Amino acid sequence: MFETIEYQVENHVAWITLNRPDKLNAFTETMNREVTKALKLIRKDDDIRCVVITGSGRAFSAGEDLAGVNEETDHAEFLRKRYNPMIREMAALEKPIVAAVNGVAAGAGMSVALASDFRIASEKASFVEAFIHIGLVPDSGNLFYLPRLVGHAKAMELAVLGEKIKAAEAKEIGLVTAVYPEGSYHDEVKQFAERLASMPTKAVGLIKRYLYKSWDHDLNDMLEYEAYAQRTAGLTKDHKEGMTAFFAKRTPEYSGK
Repeated sequence: MFETIEYQVENHVAWITLNRPDKLNAFTETMNREVTKALKLIRKDDDIRCVVITGSGRAFSAGEDLAGVNEETDHAEFLRKRYNPMIREMAALEKPIVAAVNGVAAGAGMSVALASDFRIASEKASFVEAFIHIGLVPDSGNLFYLPRLVGHAKAMELAVLGEKIKAAEAKEIGLVTAVYPEGSYHDEVKQFAERLASMPTKAVGLIKRYLYKSWDHDLNDMLEYEAYAQRTAGLTKDHKEGMTAFFAKRTPEYSGK
């Protein structure tokens, strides 16, 4: 089905593995298209309740494969055609996305990590705003997400200086959720993803949707959005199960419906 990614589903978790290890999982047009296609498949499959994006080999992704870029490249159309649809699909997916950053995440690879809802890093992971090193500007949602995660001043520092941020520092500045040793990393990611997949998926999706809206709306708007979201969540089977379990003093078993 795919040439540049591996795709599998296990225990309600879809795993998208960027699979060009000899090129540090650098993006090509085919990879952009295939990741977008996989995300669309996930959106339509109610059995999938969480997504993990990771890389094969020793990198998460080194960003764009520069072999496909030259002085004739129209960078604006390049982004509109290839990266923007992929990032929009990530934002619109009302299921949690975990970036399992197993190695370097540079350039557009870092952008994909930023666009995910959670970032779980290996102790060997690192993040690099590599765009400045070739005279370009961070793209693929990078300038949208970065200041919201680390603040304006730190975002300016990372984007302009382009220095490598190791996993421990990334955790310290709020860029990642957790950092794990190499030996236990895969198991920790799997456990975290399956925990998300066992949660009330509709409520998680509504939280994601309205957190995004909060960036562009005032308090009065958000109070009304919250009321609508709560009404929607209140009609789910998972809410009923959560209430039943609460009064029965047992652990709820959510179905994602």
